[in-house]
Amino acid sequence: MEKNTAPEVPYTYLQYEGLVLDEQPVRVVSSCRLDIYLFPFDIQNCSFTFNSYIYDINAIQLDPFNSAEDLLKASKQAMVTMGEWELVGLTSELKTIGSTNEFAYQELRYYISVRRQPVMYVLNLLIPSCFLITVDLFSFVLPAKSIDRSLFKMTLVLGYTVFLLSTNDLLPITGNTIPLINVFLSLCLSMMVTSLLETIFITNLLQGSAHYTPPPRWIRVLVLHILGRLVGLPPKPAQQEDTVIQNPVAQELNDFSQVAKENGTSEHKEQLNEDKSVQVLRDLSGDLQAIHRQVILQLKGGPSSEDWIQVGLIIDRLLFILYIVFITVSFITIIIIWVNSYNNI
Repeated sequence: MEKNTAPEVPYTYLQYEGLVLDEQPVRVVSSCRLDIYLFPFDIQNCSFTFNSYIYDINAIQLDPFNSAEDLLKASKQAMVTMGEWELVGLTSELKTIGSTNEFAYQELRYYISVRRQPVMYVLNLLIPSCFLITVDLFSFVLPAKSIDRSLFKMTLVLGYTVFLLSTNDLLPITGNTIPLINVFLSLCLSMMVTSLLETIFITNLLQGSAHYTPPPRWIRVLVLHILGRLVGLPPKPAQQEDTVIQNPVAQELNDFSQVAKENGTSEHKEQLNEDKSVQVLRDLSGDLQAIHRQVILQLKGGPSSEDWIQVGLIIDRLLFILYIVFITVSFITIIIIWVNSYNNI
């Protein structure tokens, strides 16, 4: 309680029936322990206690001048605030403390209930957080093979971190309990970071699948066949066995040898005396065709690469579904806790 700074009134009112009124205004500065668990949907209950530290009940007897209902109505009309708090309740209680009349004294206590106006915090904290977590959720629509998804999510995480730092002054810093809104904001940031780590893992799996060894059998059974059907990505039908295509140059040489044998010894000698440069060009043509086929197989990816790509797509779809379920359950749980706690106040 600080020093009274209210102006003094040098008048005492005496009525004809003997009632004496000394209306001296008093400016009281009090403190109230806040319960900020439900911030910004909290209702604070504070109390003002008036008693005498010197005189007992034989010297001073306290009595409320007006009823609590009339005092509440007058207080709402006279109360001037900055719009953050709203007076919702006021009750009074008169107690007599002490065992005997000699040492007993009276205590008049007023219980005041004020409710915080949550509109500013909903518009500046909750709605932007919901918008950002929704954008992060829809970022899963971006192609998993593209690196742009990871860059997009990283930008989103950095933007949300800057948003939390800029709005840190709006959060309460008093109280022994952690506000539920802090849990909500930390949950949103954790989900964004987890989504970014998942995107990095999937992108690395899809981009480097050509260099991996074939997936083990348990991965094929668990991921490709079981989880793939659960998330709507069933395994592709088994491809037919690769047909062996003979090198056309070798086939041409075999046909030419057969013709040479049939035509007799003279033609065989001519074939042996063929220009060496032509034979070198034929060998070079066969090597180029073999290299061409290997490059095509490398670009398309072999069976091992296709399996790893399918595993990455299934894991990405599965984590996306789990992401939706976890966010939905968490948000519904927080909202239920807010509503129940608010109704029980």
